[in-house]
Amino acid sequence: MIKKIVEKTFKILHIEIQEKKVESAAQFIKFCIVGVTNTIVSYLINIAVLFLLKPFNFWWDYYAGNIISFILSVLWSFYWNNKFVFSDGKENRNILKSLLKTYASYGFTGIILTNVLSYVWIEIFGISKIIAPLINNLLCVPINFILNKFWAFGKK
Repeated sequence: MIKKIVEKTFKILHIEIQEKKVESAAQFIKFCIVGVTNTIVSYLINIAVLFLLKPFNFWWDYYAGNIISFILSVLWSFYWNNKFVFSDGKENRNILKSLLKTYASYGFTGIILTNVLSYVWIEIFGISKIIAPLINNLLCVPINFILNKFWAFGKK
């Protein structure tokens, strides 16, 4: 269905495009759909952790929010990327290996990059702990697509 929408969009715009490019565009749109749901799941978990830890006044609350939301949202993302985005029904993929690669690829953006950026946004620029995860997600989506497509799920 998404592929047909992409094809019709290109046709309306009078853009000639190869079949492989249409498939890649459709795949990226699917990845973005999963990404939107993943962002919502990640953000809600992150905020829930902040609220749960608020009575204790821990200085590291936003780190805990990032880590817990990372663990659970990557599992969410893996499931849907495996079933909806990077699957044509013919794969004979090693699920455990793909899951480990997914955690590793998201590890860079979901743990290292988000915590470094959170520190910069919150401690240096004074941006709210509530807003910082949204900014982080905007920066990480393109990186995650490339890592997932070409490494975790091995698509060319």
